[in-house]
Amino acid sequence: MEQKNWHQWSGEELLERFDVTREQGLTHGEAERRREENGWNELSEGERISPWLLFLNQFKDFMMLVLMGATLISGILGEYLDAVTIIAIIILNGVLGFIQEFRAERSLHALKELSAPHANVLREGTMQHIPARELVPGDIVLLESGDRIPADIRWLVANSLDVEESALTGESHAVNKHVSVLREEDVPLGDQKNIGFMGTMITRGSGRGIVIRTGMNTEMGKIADLIQNTDTQETPLQRRLEQLGKILIYLALALTVLVVLIGIMHGQPAGAMFFAGVSLAVAAIPEGLPAIVTIALALGVQRMIKRKAIVRKLPSVETLGCASVICSDKTGTLTQNKMTVTRLWVEGRPLKVTGEGYAPVGDILEENSSVDLKNDQSLRRFLQISSLCNNAVIYEEELNSPTRKKGKDERSDMEWRLKGDPTEGALVTLSSKMSMSPGKLDSLYKREKEHPFDSQRKRMSVIVSHQGGRIAFVKGAPDMLLDKCSYILWDGKVVPFTGTLRQRVLSANEGMARDALRVLGLAYRDIKPHESIENEGAVESQLVFVGLAGMIDPPRKEAREAIAVCRKAGIKTVMITGDHGLTAEAIANDLGILPRGGSSMSGQELAMLSDDELDQKVDQIFVYSRVSPEHKLRIVKSLQRKGHVVAMTGDGVNDAPAIKAADIGIAMGITGTDVSKEASALILSDDNFSSIVAAIEEGRNIYENIRKFIRYLLASNVGEILTMFFAMLAGLPLPLLPIQILWVNLVTDGLPAMALGVDQPEKDLMEHKPRGATENIFARRLGWKILSRGLLIGLCTLGAFWITLRVAPNDAGQLAKAQSVAFATLVMAQLIHVFDCRSSRSIFHRNILQNKYLVVAVLSSILLLLGVMYIEALQPIFKTIPLGYREWALTLVAAGIPTFLLGAGSVWSGRRRRKYTGPRTMSAVKSTNIRA
Repeated sequence: MEQKNWHQWSGEELLERFDVTREQGLTHGEAERRREENGWNELSEGERISPWLLFLNQFKDFMMLVLMGATLISGILGEYLDAVTIIAIIILNGVLGFIQEFRAERSLHALKELSAPHANVLREGTMQHIPARELVPGDIVLLESGDRIPADIRWLVANSLDVEESALTGESHAVNKHVSVLREEDVPLGDQKNIGFMGTMITRGSGRGIVIRTGMNTEMGKIADLIQNTDTQETPLQRRLEQLGKILIYLALALTVLVVLIGIMHGQPAGAMFFAGVSLAVAAIPEGLPAIVTIALALGVQRMIKRKAIVRKLPSVETLGCASVICSDKTGTLTQNKMTVTRLWVEGRPLKVTGEGYAPVGDILEENSSVDLKNDQSLRRFLQISSLCNNAVIYEEELNSPTRKKGKDERSDMEWRLKGDPTEGALVTLSSKMSMSPGKLDSLYKREKEHPFDSQRKRMSVIVSHQGGRIAFVKGAPDMLLDKCSYILWDGKVVPFTGTLRQRVLSANEGMARDALRVLGLAYRDIKPHESIENEGAVESQLVFVGLAGMIDPPRKEAREAIAVCRKAGIKTVMITGDHGLTAEAIANDLGILPRGGSSMSGQELAMLSDDELDQKVDQIFVYSRVSPEHKLRIVKSLQRKGHVVAMTGDGVNDAPAIKAADIGIAMGITGTDVSKEASALILSDDNFSSIVAAIEEGRNIYENIRKFIRYLLASNVGEILTMFFAMLAGLPLPLLPIQILWVNLVTDGLPAMALGVDQPEKDLMEHKPRGATENIFARRLGWKILSRGLLIGLCTLGAFWITLRVAPNDAGQLAKAQSVAFATLVMAQLIHVFDCRSSRSIFHRNILQNKYLVVAVLSSILLLLGVMYIEALQPIFKTIPLGYREWALTLVAAGIPTFLLGAGSVWSGRRRRKYTGPRTMSAVKSTNIRA
């Protein structure tokens, strides 16, 4: 019984098709039969994974298996504190992952809440109030203002019927519905004005319709199906950590085995070498990596909350940091979702209106000067019509909780809101700005009759009584209104509407339309004493034309700057909207989204392209208009196929599938639906596009801090392994004992590494292009830095060991002193190296005291080092002896060489590059000037 093109059927054809009458509706028996055939009118949730299985799945990750191996090794060594710590890390990561996935599965619960719980349906000739889930195709339903449509229906009767569909289609204003047949075969959802969709809300009027689709067959059901069948993307951070874990475990085991074998070959005791090898393996495997990553992300989340961005999934912060494309919804995201009158045309004068949104604050300007309303009768009449030919109400509402205690420096956050149609709200706001609100005029003008807006007439009129007479105020689409006008208000007088004046009005209308403004015409006429006001055709004739109002949903002020920052950071912004193409392009041009040479595409054009054809064009398209949820999903997947990391913003139900499919989904916190929030990874609490810039910066900094930690950790571990490796190759005694290796790992991998995770960003962080989605964790010379620093740390540590040992090579006491020197050198080298890791260049490029947490962490580690060397009770445990001034001088010089030697080399090479490129840059500038 499903039919794709229901908008092409007439009401009588549908009644015949579903074998039902307007007067009787279905019988109970027939309704029951159809319910068995079509199922309940509800959204299914698909197969759900049990919470217990969802929790166990968190421990299948490769890094988790590595950590479990490290736990086993620590237990074998008797390091029970380490084992307990690692187990706690494993459980913590598993719980966090479970919470994230469990919350993500609630998307469909939120979607189901949009379905109407009850419906008024005609059964066996009587109107009945039944649960909406019992509706079946062919049911006749009655709906009024404030009702949520319970299924997809074809309207049979529409009385001034307006439906709010922004959550489904992205349209910024309510859609006026009618019963006429639409002959075109392929009509976008936003233009199917004879269809009502499940989950949308009636804002004005009433109607009666026949159910054509129920449950998962509805447009809302299609979105539910898309959410169910859209896989959540693994984040780049997760992919890189998995790669890193595999690399480290294999390298650590290989080098450890090699060290053990070489040591045994050179005569070292097999037992001692085995425990030394196991200690090296524990040190080489970065069991603290997931914990540091989690901590860095969690602290980043706290900073994000202060910047109006709420993170639902920890890795998503890093993902946004490498986003190369942001696909943004227009309505409510880039714009304010508040229709605003910005331009007027009265008596041939173009007027500018200031102020945005529904706040009655602003002015009307003519050539940058305020108009004198007292001496402008035509404009006064214009504002009277705007105010009184209207049913909208604007009101001020406090956003803060009324129970909140406010300090003396705080004030309530108030916001002006609208009840009614956005277009009418814009006109009420306009008149209120000039102190002509409906409340002030109602005492002078008493409404007697209203002829509501009709999709055929495209007009609305009200008749009011005033000072013993009656006046008809009319507003409507200019093309329909002008035909009913015989006069025009010009220079304060009513004059005949000549062809010349008519042409001037048409030109003004076309100019506003070209600027993507929605244009309304306003007119009036005096009603004679004995004239009937019941017939709208008679009332809406011989009108006096007054002027035009041009309105638009204005862009957010902050969005323009945020988009410019994104462009500088190498991030492309793409607008995806259900609104009309001209409007979308105008907003895109205003915001700087659509560059010279960039193109736009409509949903109809997109539907005609194959996936391969779309992939070829997607990089050149910056604006998509009149799109459906399926289109949004195709766009996101096409960009991903082209190698982009895609962030998708939105607030409506129609955005949810694409939000879930994107590498990171961003929902609006104020205007966003529960469905979009539950499908998202990030929620903007202020609905401000500029908050995304803060998220990008935070994400980039978090990832760079993770790279700093990896650089520090692995260089230190490489230094430890190479110290042992080179000693075994040279036939030297063990420079480090197993307990010392484990202590170094515990102290240097703890607080200093954690402090790197909260390091401040470098100044040029937002001036680089996003890293590639497939970029290796060791890219941008990180691998070279790890190996070179690790090699120097190992050589310097071994050199200090050998210099101390050669004084008395066969003396056990001298060996213990040499091992203590190597122990201290290795610790100090790593603690100095941690400051070098803060910069992508060298230690000299940043203030070492800037990160106070790192300074405190390093001082704490030094105190712990001194403790195990000078506290007598600890010396037998760690096999250390106190060092003298000569040994400490050797230790500090050897420890400082890896960092300061390479740092000085970096500064020197940087100066050479600047000297080398300086003249070439100047000559290039000169030649450019000459060519110009």
